[in-house]
Amino acid sequence: MTNEEIIQNYYSAWEKKKWSGVERLLADGFTFTSPNDDDHIDKRAFKAKCWPEADWIERFELESVIGRDNEAFVKYLCRNKNGRSFRNVEHFRFAGGKVEAIEVYFGGHQGYPSQNASISQPASTQGSVGL
Repeated sequence: MTNEEIIQNYYSAWEKKKWSGVERLLADGFTFTSPNDDDHIDKRAFKAKCWPEADWIERFELESVIGRDNEAFVKYLCRNKNGRSFRNVEHFRFAGGKVEAIEVYFGGHQGYPSQNASISQPASTQGSVGL
């Protein structure tokens, strides 16, 4: 699987509410970091803290995927079941065909949790570059 396919499958698993689909893409030593007081948390903590958020996610619109070698940046628009949306950027690092680490950067004045974000306008699709 290419890094771009890993990324597409990762977000698809969130949309389908399939933890097994996410977990199979994460390396054994996976870490997750975010501005929400997550500093290189492990896979177990990531599942406990972040996976419940999948319940309110409707879909991800990948606006930009830019990668090189073993890393990629993904900018997306996430639409939730309440008709609201938010944008984030996530930095992926890959090793051995799996996701070794993700660092998320929350977008703009959206705040967290993003269920409280105002409705955003649809973004134009910029496509993929370099994966």
